[in-house]
Amino acid sequence: MGHLPQSLYSAAGPKFPYPGSSGLGVDQRKLTWSRFPVFLRCASTESLTSLTQNNAAEIELKYLVSQHGWDVRRLNRDDEDEIRRVSLVQAEAFHIPLALFDDFFFMFFQAEVLSALLYKLKNSPPDRYACLVAEQTSETETLSSSSVVGVVDVTAQTESSVLRYFPGVDEYLYVSGLAVSKAQRRKKMASTLLKACDVLCYLWGFKLLALRAYEDDAAARNLYSNAGYSVVETDPLWTSTWIGRKRRVLMTKRFS
Repeated sequence: MGHLPQSLYSAAGPKFPYPGSSGLGVDQRKLTWSRFPVFLRCASTESLTSLTQNNAAEIELKYLVSQHGWDVRRLNRDDEDEIRRVSLVQAEAFHIPLALFDDFFFMFFQAEVLSALLYKLKNSPPDRYACLVAEQTSETETLSSSSVVGVVDVTAQTESSVLRYFPGVDEYLYVSGLAVSKAQRRKKMASTLLKACDVLCYLWGFKLLALRAYEDDAAARNLYSNAGYSVVETDPLWTSTWIGRKRRVLMTKRFS
């Protein structure tokens, strides 16, 4: 096939006749194109590009998406420092500060995040779970763990509570753990990570992406809406009045 670009998708659109959560495996991983209709569409209104299985049976892929100054690739599962860095980014994003002993509790929270990540990396098939990481384009040549400033998880699921809205669909990809370092927010990194999830959805042959957001988190819901997700369900009112937890909305994005 000759020389292939490092990214199948760039800010200018698909580079290759025609891909995030992303994931498993090293950052350059051979992929076999066999499970899905080889017709890829970007999440925005950018042009569509088709490809055939004959001319893309197997490729070596480094970046799923290169856009807005960010490169998104799969986590290098052999790099312990990078795995720790990913757990730190997620822990900083989701930790709720406490008035007392915050540093102490944060340390334990990060350990829990790291433990969960290691479990998924060890026990999930490489085409059922992916951890995608984002780094600045100028830093990707070094592939340093410190350059990872964004992360998202993508997991294949079969929950009936989601699939009941989509007759004929047997499974879907669930997007979770979307986290961006505080210093890098409002720079379209989250949008780029969601674009990589779209790419991964095509690669794995899925037709549906799903995620959950808090009902009162307008910023997150706007982000997902702009990426093509729509609300299909809201948690029952009793979940907030009786249990005392925040209500969530289920948002999905379907591909033809």
